[in-house]
Amino acid sequence: MTGRGGAIDLFTARFGGEPDIVIRAPGRVNLIGEHTDYNDGFVLPMAIEQATWVALRPRDDRIVRLTSEGHGDVSFSLDDLVRGTDGWAEYIKGIAWAMGSAQLHGWEGAFTSDIPIGAGLSSSAALEIAGALAFTSVSGQAWDPTASALMAQRAENEWVGVSCGIMDQLIIATAEADNAMLIDCRTLGLTPAPLPGDVAIVILDTGTRRELVDSEYDDRRRACERAAEAAGVPALRDLSIDDIAGLARATDEIALRRARHVISENERTIDAASALEIGDVRHFGELMNDSHKSLRDDFEVSSDALDLMVDIATDLEGCLGARMTGAGFGGCAVALVRDSAAAQFVEEITRRYSTASNNDPHVYVTRAAAGAHARQIGDRTT
Repeated sequence: MTGRGGAIDLFTARFGGEPDIVIRAPGRVNLIGEHTDYNDGFVLPMAIEQATWVALRPRDDRIVRLTSEGHGDVSFSLDDLVRGTDGWAEYIKGIAWAMGSAQLHGWEGAFTSDIPIGAGLSSSAALEIAGALAFTSVSGQAWDPTASALMAQRAENEWVGVSCGIMDQLIIATAEADNAMLIDCRTLGLTPAPLPGDVAIVILDTGTRRELVDSEYDDRRRACERAAEAAGVPALRDLSIDDIAGLARATDEIALRRARHVISENERTIDAASALEIGDVRHFGELMNDSHKSLRDDFEVSSDALDLMVDIATDLEGCLGARMTGAGFGGCAVALVRDSAAAQFVEEITRRYSTASNNDPHVYVTRAAAGAHARQIGDRTT
């Protein structure tokens, strides 16, 4: 069971009666701007149609009771938050901690989701933002999307223990339908970038998942910091392509390559947002292709499966560009495809990738969705 109806049905089965509120928090796909967020750079994500839903009802005490299809039941007290091993519910506990649990009210809620786990589509950030909006809704607080995104990031960094930038939480909280969003990760400035109606975004899940690569991410982050320090700037965001030659004399080869990706990716991302503004989808696609090459060769976070998927995609009619998306080493690629060619593209890439990899992909055509929102149960809009 997924979607609004699935969450309501699960709530009724577990808690009895109807919920008062239903919340939708979408997943996200990053169109371009990878590994730039923690370098104070620019990213261009969009929210997707796949989402986490929670149906909930306030309680008159400070207990939070949660259920999730396939993941069991969890309950905890807001008066006794303890970091533990409650799996998915740790994200909700972390949100309560980051928001200041003394100010919050208890609730009971049922979660469903059709965001693939581990695919790089931000299922965890969607869960965090859904939790933040739930606590806000039952506690009589005003919803501040940017402030909530920052608290969700803090929960993931300090409670869950995953070092992430702000992109995922911020786009899920602030997305606008039919638009990608250029995010300045230093200032948190948001600039909508319209997606033309004659193109489709196609998510290409390779069916592979990253494993045991935390040290690889840490190595890349340290290399970026090393390069910035060598250049005498707070972050790689402060350098341009013209600075690469000087940087080559100041740091090691690995740090130089990591920095070259970040610096060029920032410029590509700004260029890509400008291309969307004037409807130049062909140039946008070319920038996506260049981004993938940079992630593969300079940042070295692609994989054989991702490279195969991107190579097949860019060879198909109607595809304007494709790249890996997310942190890398597995998960998803994303393609920009002419809308008129999307159905044939999905059929053909599924067949070719399955044959070449002996692994079944999951391919989703999606549109740019709105960010997280809550509805009273009597409001049947989505």
